[in-house]
Amino acid sequence: MTNTKEIIEQLKEIKSQRGLSLDTIYKMMEDYGYTISKTTLSRLFGKGSEELGFNYDLTIRPLANVLLGVDHVEEDDIADIKAMKLLLQDKRTRINDLEKQLAEEKEKYHDKLDKERNAHTKEIKDWKRQIKLKDGRIDKLLVSNLEKDKLINSLLGKCDNCEFHHK
Repeated sequence: MTNTKEIIEQLKEIKSQRGLSLDTIYKMMEDYGYTISKTTLSRLFGKGSEELGFNYDLTIRPLANVLLGVDHVEEDDIADIKAMKLLLQDKRTRINDLEKQLAEEKEKYHDKLDKERNAHTKEIKDWKRQIKLKDGRIDKLLVSNLEKDKLINSLLGKCDNCEFHHK
């Protein structure tokens, strides 16, 4: 047995060859003094479980002991050490792959944020320009209205002194 994928495949094969149900395997585990939940057993023997991460010491090793007929696996057993090293190597590879994927996603996210930030900055500049333009128009209208008010008041003042107004 070289890695957990192969061990799980072999466990599935033995389950299939012997026609064992999950309940039977669960009872066998109890008879050997191991405790693995039925949910874990179901996940381990489910489709695609070779790709999932199972705890070797708590799940894989006890099942191998029961189904493969290995009574006891010593700590310094060569096959066990190889399996653990390969499992560790697989996990390190997976971690590296996930770190690369995270870095790529992070870069994509930052690029997206930069594009949105630039677009919003341009919109804000446009709005400020529009506000400045409208403020200029409002100022011109106020000045124009003040000039009209002065003209009207001036004309009204002249009208008060005119001969038509006193008749």
